Amino acid sequence: MKLATLCYIRESDKTLMLHRIKKENDIHKDKWNGLGGKLEQGESPEECLIREVKEESGLDVIDYRLAGFLTFPLFDGKHDWYVYLYEVNKVTGTIIDSPEGKLEWINNEDLFDLPLWEGDHKFIKWMFEGRFFSAKFIYKNSILIDSSVKFY
Repeated sequence: MKLATLCYIRESDKTLMLHRIKKENDIHKDKWNGLGGKLEQGESPEECLIREVKEESGLDVIDYRLAGFLTFPLFDGKHDWYVYLYEVNKVTGTIIDSPEGKLEWINNEDLFDLPLWEGDHKFIKWMFEGRFFSAKFIYKNSILIDSSVKFY
């Protein structure tokens, strides 16, 4: 089992996205994604969020909200992934050359034209609508085969 965070940084009508093109053997290779990563021992999800955003973008998180919880059974073929999803509404600092890929501000109207994971289309919309949820996405060979959601 892996615990992780994922966040989408929004500023007015744009969202900061990461094009995953730099790491070898990256399950997300060539996909566009938010920022985040695995929780370290003793770390809270919020501490992980703040650390991962700083490491991947150089930005400091100032304001955020927990948007939902995502479950990905055997996503990488080995582990179940449990992900705390955050929407970040305020950051400070200067964007760095990310070790994970290329960072780019994307117009929200163009976001769903990017090569995203199929389930991302669903939960990003729910997050942007301000709905709090717990969702489960089952992938097999990188194809979404089932999903479910509970809104709160």
